[in-house]
Amino acid sequence: MEVANKWQDYELLDMASGEKLEKWGKYILVRPDPQIIWSKKSFPEMWNKKDATYNRSKTGGGSWSYKTKLPENWQIKYKDLTFNIKPMGFKHTGLFPEQAVNWDWMIEKIKKAGRPIKVLNLFAYTGGATVACLYAGASVCHVDSSKGMVSWAKENVNSSKLQNRPVRYIVDDVTKFVQREIRRESYYDAIIMDPPSYGRGTSGEVWQFEQNIEELVSLCTKVLTKNPLFFLINSYTTGISSEVLSNILTLNMSKYNGKIKSGEIGLPMKNSKLILPCGIYGRWEK
Repeated sequence: MEVANKWQDYELLDMASGEKLEKWGKYILVRPDPQIIWSKKSFPEMWNKKDATYNRSKTGGGSWSYKTKLPENWQIKYKDLTFNIKPMGFKHTGLFPEQAVNWDWMIEKIKKAGRPIKVLNLFAYTGGATVACLYAGASVCHVDSSKGMVSWAKENVNSSKLQNRPVRYIVDDVTKFVQREIRRESYYDAIIMDPPSYGRGTSGEVWQFEQNIEELVSLCTKVLTKNPLFFLINSYTTGISSEVLSNILTLNMSKYNGKIKSGEIGLPMKNSKLILPCGIYGRWEK
């Protein structure tokens, strides 16, 4: 388990009964999490300090209830990076703080490469990895099928004062974009992908993780340079082991001389030995 324990503006304060109590900057939010199957609260008094709660609906989706009037958005920092937080209709805030372990890893890889690095970030969401790679000195192609998420990513890049770094924003279906890059003979030194369990592309293309992930990884190897730096796959798909990601990378990256590591990422609970498991990763690196 790799734990994101270097945050200052984010804290996991407590977790029990399918909910986590989190501090995002100066605001405390309660959000559901299926991994939290125990009922004992470690710090019951802390829950009275919540500013907003996301309540799931029995018919699907859900909504926020507010104890405090929150701003439409606010900012939090991770080291030198700045991100814009916005409570969304589907429980999210626009940032997955556990991903900081991957940001630190890729920043170190890029800084130590000693050469210009061109990164392709697929299913790039609000651009946490894009911001990290730009900060490290790479050029980035940021691809997501949601126009709103790409706009949010631009806000994060601007807030981190990286808007003058080399970045391209693409609103498109990921697979179609990679296919076009193959035809254009565009190549990248590093690939990051954070595919959803299920999703739709810009023209209604259906994505299902179990059915499409290997094909996409295989496709992406065709846009890698002859001397790639890394290939990172993130996943939050229920029931998929990190070893699956390791196997897919082993099968598709065997022609390159590198090493593969996979595992879980998580968040530490403040003043506790508890860790919340949040997702899995598979990394091939030079």
